[in-house]
Amino acid sequence: MTIISKDTPRINEEIRAREVRVVSADNEQLGIMSAREALALAEEHQLDLVEVAPNGKPPVCRIMNYGKYRYEQQKREKEAKKKQKTFTLKEVKLRPHIEDHDFYVKMKNASKFLAEGNKVKVTIMFRGRELSHPELGQNVLTRFAKELEEQAVVEKAAKLEGRNMTMILAKKG
Repeated sequence: MTIISKDTPRINEEIRAREVRVVSADNEQLGIMSAREALALAEEHQLDLVEVAPNGKPPVCRIMNYGKYRYEQQKREKEAKKKQKTFTLKEVKLRPHIEDHDFYVKMKNASKFLAEGNKVKVTIMFRGRELSHPELGQNVLTRFAKELEEQAVVEKAAKLEGRNMTMILAKKG
């Protein structure tokens, strides 16, 4: 007995419906017939009877080579996966009172991350009473975005979340 998962269609003897709407291998409508007749017709052509629309009234079955169908489906899924672009979110942490040299080192790192196609989360970490002057963090983030404006665009504007202020940059174009 074969195990049926929800994503694989029922084939041949696994089809439970009494009557099915049958479509031939050439996409020709053969009409409604009993599942046994449809199965006999499929075997006559040395093909499989595959339930393609189980929720139809009656369910729709197609006469086809199931092995070939599965192979084509897997090939399409693989192609779709290749075309999917993945990116990671890299983080650069700064302080509101950051020195120029440190700022440029962090900016160089962010630039490198953007060049690799990653998004960059720029975080300003506030300590103690620094939180009473969020405009200092806002200024640093604005400066950071302005310095990288040739290769990055602000995807998510600066926002204060707890003791951190974050902004997300993404590669242009």
